[in-house]
Amino acid sequence: MNEIAGPQAEALIAKLLAQPETIHFDAKRVSGKMVGKALETLCAFANTAGGDLALGLEDLAKAKGADRLYGLAENPEAVDELRRKTLTHMLPAIEGLRWVRIACQLRDGTPGQVLLLRVPQSPKVHSLLDDGTWTRLDASNREMAASEITELSYRRGVISAESEPVALPFELLETDTWRLFATQRGFLTGDQPDRLFRIGLAKRVGGELQPLRAAVLLFAEDPGGLLAAQQTRADIRVFHYRGNQVEPGAVPNLLKPPKTISGPLPVQITRANDYVLDSLVAGLTLAASGFKTVHRYPERVIKEAITNAVIHRDYRLNRDIQIRIFDNRIEIVSPGLFPATITPANISRAGSFARNPLIVRNLREFPVPPNVDAGEGVRMMFAEMRAANLYPPFYSENRESAQPTVTVMLRNEERPPIWEQVSDWIDRNGVLANSDLCRIAAVDTLRASKMLKGWVAQGILLRDDAGGKRHTVYRKPNPDGDAGGDVSLSLPLDNGEEK
Repeated sequence: MNEIAGPQAEALIAKLLAQPETIHFDAKRVSGKMVGKALETLCAFANTAGGDLALGLEDLAKAKGADRLYGLAENPEAVDELRRKTLTHMLPAIEGLRWVRIACQLRDGTPGQVLLLRVPQSPKVHSLLDDGTWTRLDASNREMAASEITELSYRRGVISAESEPVALPFELLETDTWRLFATQRGFLTGDQPDRLFRIGLAKRVGGELQPLRAAVLLFAEDPGGLLAAQQTRADIRVFHYRGNQVEPGAVPNLLKPPKTISGPLPVQITRANDYVLDSLVAGLTLAASGFKTVHRYPERVIKEAITNAVIHRDYRLNRDIQIRIFDNRIEIVSPGLFPATITPANISRAGSFARNPLIVRNLREFPVPPNVDAGEGVRMMFAEMRAANLYPPFYSENRESAQPTVTVMLRNEERPPIWEQVSDWIDRNGVLANSDLCRIAAVDTLRASKMLKGWVAQGILLRDDAGGKRHTVYRKPNPDGDAGGDVSLSLPLDNGEEK
């Protein structure tokens, strides 16, 4: 267990005492009843967005300042019990749970310690033995209903619609795509149902084999049509607009009718990629300035973005993937939210997490696989856009619509050299003010204001006037929701720290 003392401990204690209970922070005295409530809080933090639990602090509503510091000595046996039960009563155990003792002077003037438990947002769904599954509200915990647990399991990628059996005859999967796959995997013998069963793409239901949804998506000629009875779509819709935005009105500003692309997933990915590239080549249009629009996206980036949308989408949802082509950008909208702990802010460094592992694993077995499955696709996209001197891919989530989505935006716009410094500043400091940009870019206030307005118009930055107009700051969309709560404690980690 890590321990902190001295001036750093004093600063951390001051922050803890000033911190109210929030969705990311809770505080409790170490009493005999503490263990059950603390376990609920740890479970809730892990299932929601992570957070910090301080033990040895009285509730802010019952005491103020240093009078809250009761410390761990009030009931050290309860702390030991909590440590044991985080391993035996949390199902599954929380990975990355950090225990940090912080030295302090207690309310009676004696030396003591406060214990801080730092809980990361988990990629799993956690429950307590004989005590339910919990989520975190603004300043309290709530037990989740069965439907909420199921929804969270799908959203985190713990379970996936791809693994659900579908009552369809196997004959519908006897397609050229299946024969190509089966030839490539020549070691498979037997009839098709048996082969699919042995590679995990079929399941016994009531004594009979049924194909999984992943098999229908991979091999059926029209998976979207076959799955329509289950309120699921599986096609791609491409919209090519004239100009930089959708113009409302009786006549849409489309260059041509929308294109629906269907077929087995490997075929669908190829068809969509070819159609988009053909549209970019043939679709040069006169922009508002009178100059022709030339699309400069690296082809590898477009194919990777389409492939990711197809293989990582949530196949429970009754919505097609949408690709929207504008003069100044491409938007690829995929049904579902990011799985596990991936966020728009950390996706470039978070590594790979497959929501649909059956689809991912079997797509790579085709003669010319659309996915290498090396976990480097998103990093490649960022590197390729940088090499082309374009803005990096911009990811966002829409959680408010009936069918939640993830959007990746590729901008057909040269990245100014100053953007790298601005992006790095915001990554390190959270927000950017006009005065900060003046120093970074060596420009006056008026020029900085024009640059900031341009980035806001592009959707690259968001304006925040919460502190009043004189204190306007700018931040990137979808700031990282990592664990750590509202308390910026910057705790050092000990490699020998217990988990």
